[in-house]
Amino acid sequence: MISGVISSIVIFAVGAILDFAVTASPYQHGFDVRTVGVILMVVGAVGFVVSFAIATMNRTGFRHRETVIEDGQGNVVRRDDRIH
Repeated sequence: MISGVISSIVIFAVGAILDFAVTASPYQHGFDVRTVGVILMVVGAVGFVVSFAIATMNRTGFRHRETVIEDGQGNVVRRDDRIH
């Protein structure tokens, strides 16, 4: 969860550096460094939003709980509850 947010921020930062700090001539042949920077920033932002949404869903209601009941005679009943 946290690693997804951190990696998204790192990707966003690398994209921002490539987009704003690297100077590339528009007359140069090959790939455009600024376009690569914009792509990395978009991917990082989308990754951040997805990581945040997953973290929020896990925290607010999509939980898994297992109930174990023992009757004192060695019989154990397990119940799997999914809370929505």
